[in-house]
Amino acid sequence: MVAITDKTEKRLTIQTAEIAQDTTAIRSLDWDRDRFDIEFGLQNGTTYNSFLIRGEQIALVDTSHEKFRKLYFDTLTGLINPTDIDYLIVSHTEPDHSGLVKDLLQMAPDITVVASKVAIQFLEDLVHQPFKRKIVKNGDRLDLGNGHEIEFVIAPNLHWPDTIFSFDHKTQTLYTCDAFGMHYCSDSTFDEDLKTIEADFHYYYECLMGPNARSVLSALKRMGELPSVKMIATGHGPLLYHNVEELTGRYRSWSQNQTKAETSIGIFYVSEYGYSDRLAQAIVNGITKTGVGVEVVDLGSGVDLQELRELVGRCSGLVIGVPPASGAASIQAAFSTILGSANEKQGIGIFESGGGDDEPIDPLLSKFRNLGLTTVFPEIRLKQTPTENTYKLCEEAGTDLGQWVTRDRSIKAMKSLGADLDKALGRLTGGLYIITAKKGDVSSAMLASWVAQASFKPLGFSIAVAKDRAIESLMQVGDRFVLNVLEEGNYHQLMRHFLKRFAPGADRFEGVKTQTGENGAPILSDALAYIECEVQSRMDCGDHWAVYSTVYAGRVSKPEALTAVHHRKVGNHY
Repeated sequence: MVAITDKTEKRLTIQTAEIAQDTTAIRSLDWDRDRFDIEFGLQNGTTYNSFLIRGEQIALVDTSHEKFRKLYFDTLTGLINPTDIDYLIVSHTEPDHSGLVKDLLQMAPDITVVASKVAIQFLEDLVHQPFKRKIVKNGDRLDLGNGHEIEFVIAPNLHWPDTIFSFDHKTQTLYTCDAFGMHYCSDSTFDEDLKTIEADFHYYYECLMGPNARSVLSALKRMGELPSVKMIATGHGPLLYHNVEELTGRYRSWSQNQTKAETSIGIFYVSEYGYSDRLAQAIVNGITKTGVGVEVVDLGSGVDLQELRELVGRCSGLVIGVPPASGAASIQAAFSTILGSANEKQGIGIFESGGGDDEPIDPLLSKFRNLGLTTVFPEIRLKQTPTENTYKLCEEAGTDLGQWVTRDRSIKAMKSLGADLDKALGRLTGGLYIITAKKGDVSSAMLASWVAQASFKPLGFSIAVAKDRAIESLMQVGDRFVLNVLEEGNYHQLMRHFLKRFAPGADRFEGVKTQTGENGAPILSDALAYIECEVQSRMDCGDHWAVYSTVYAGRVSKPEALTAVHHRKVGNHY
């Protein structure tokens, strides 16, 4: 067998560029990052962008990821003495942008942090030291002098609950952090080559912005009240200068289509409380795998009760993040409105927020059950700090709910294909395999038959993976997994085990004999053969991903045995 060669050295570089008058971009280039959170595989790395604006006073917009600590501060101190910075504008507190805030404030404790109210609360837990602060609301301004007047736009849930945009009236530059960005690393500061970046731009939108499409439209409406935006200085990827109108137009079009989804699920939580924002996002990720629209509502930010009533009424499913027992009256009123608007045709799922003062789950769940709602996934009870497995459980719960609300549509689609074509397509045969994968503490598996060798040099094969499979997030570019080949006449027990429907977060390997591969993924002891693989690319094929992987290790346990073959009768479902 060939040993695995890990990518042990990750390329990290810094780029600076004068992007407008008195304005410098400090771009931290992470060339080899292959994943954002656990769910999203990256093919082109990413960047973390920070900006220095020099008026009579000086402002720094965001910092960088902590992995860039030395590179970033070496670069920053080469441009300016940190003690000369008057303001640090924190667009939001996600660690890839605020990872160096604490370090900066230790260097220059007189800096005033400018952020939304929610961000300031998050920063207090992050910094653990007193700091000067200025809380801003929508429309507030900060005058740096020399014409650099910064106007703030509140843009919650893009993609964190504490997000603000900052608009420099002098340079007509809008600083948007995650919004309008992309995970794309190159030496190009700007978006000169639209064709090169548009696939990554769209993928980023689908992963991070699409689930909050209504919030995107609200932010675009507020942006429309600003003078002409000449440049969008994003937190990730190249800055938008050459294609501002085109790419903001795409955000508008995609978001309008998302909010008009035939079927949607509402997620209701209090972002300031516990771990609710991250848990809700993981559930959103699972729902979006099924092609269902999502309406995310932060009940702590103040909501119109009539709009809330209408939203609940049009949803096919509801997800509730339990609020604090001592929550504000406005939050209690919002929950009463949700209860009063729910109906028996809807599915329900509930998760604890983990803030230490959660409302009890059982009485709340009983109220929804008494209204006739169906509990689609078991309540998610949080007894400790969330782990990767917790977020994976939430993702799988979201997928279960998405599949439940589209069950009638799925049955209708199965019946829509012409009988002759359906039967003809069903004559395509495949082998029987089980894919097993493990990343960190998260593992998964699935039965597969759409597998075919695709290349000799290098040795490689393709496999079709449904987008709503739990294992899909463990089969991103750069991920490693095992293809277990099942044996003709000796596969029924394994097939039955992996065909059954697993509850969210359930151990797929309980009761199954396994050993550990070189890549850490489980190998099935009763398989005819196994092959260790690495994902090289993925192609969008409608409701499936075609995943191309190369092979670097393998073994056959019974050289004379044959591979099990799967015969279908129809072509529009497994």
